[in-house]
Amino acid sequence: MNDEHEGLVRPPASFPGRRKTRAEERIERLDTSPAALTAELAALREQLGASQQEAADNRAGWQRAAADFQNYRRRTEQERLDSLGLATESLLRKVVVVADDFDRAMSQMPPDLARLGWTEGVWAIDRKLRALLDSEGLTPIEADRQPFDPYQHEAVAQEETDSVADGTVVAELQRGYRIRDRVLRPAMVVVARNPATPKDATTDAATDETTSETGREAAGGED
Repeated sequence: MNDEHEGLVRPPASFPGRRKTRAEERIERLDTSPAALTAELAALREQLGASQQEAADNRAGWQRAAADFQNYRRRTEQERLDSLGLATESLLRKVVVVADDFDRAMSQMPPDLARLGWTEGVWAIDRKLRALLDSEGLTPIEADRQPFDPYQHEAVAQEETDSVADGTVVAELQRGYRIRDRVLRPAMVVVARNPATPKDATTDAATDETTSETGREAAGGED
């Protein structure tokens, strides 16, 4: 019969012959002395500290893994963009060679052919090619009558002239290009070199005369 049945009262634990419940048996087995409770509390605190440290280590490891993954994504994306940029620049270098051929061909065209239908077609192709280069961020480098800039110009010859300042570009042999903020190909140019001025020539003559006079005096002194 159920001990908790209404109307029945459980006899006290000290009642002779009464069987102890499991809860009572567990309670009796418990060590409730201050020393035991203190030791158990210390063990629980140690377990708590270890669990908290493990959680902190796991969190730090996760944060490092997340940061490494983000760095990896940024690095691979940058490498991809760099590779695409190099491929684009390599292709554009080849395309500008075709543009150079168009420039040379059109500059050598006889005047009597300039208005023929097929000539207009060639000019239309040249305009499309220029528009393509412009859409890729390619712009010509200014060279003619500009001061020589070693970062944008490549001097292949000098021309002696006094019509422009020394170091001025007087001819562009091959057009240069910039792609956004970088030089894709420098312009091949001829640079002006001013001749010696009459003042410099007079000074040189006076110097030669002084040298000769000094030489004559030295020779006379030896006699």
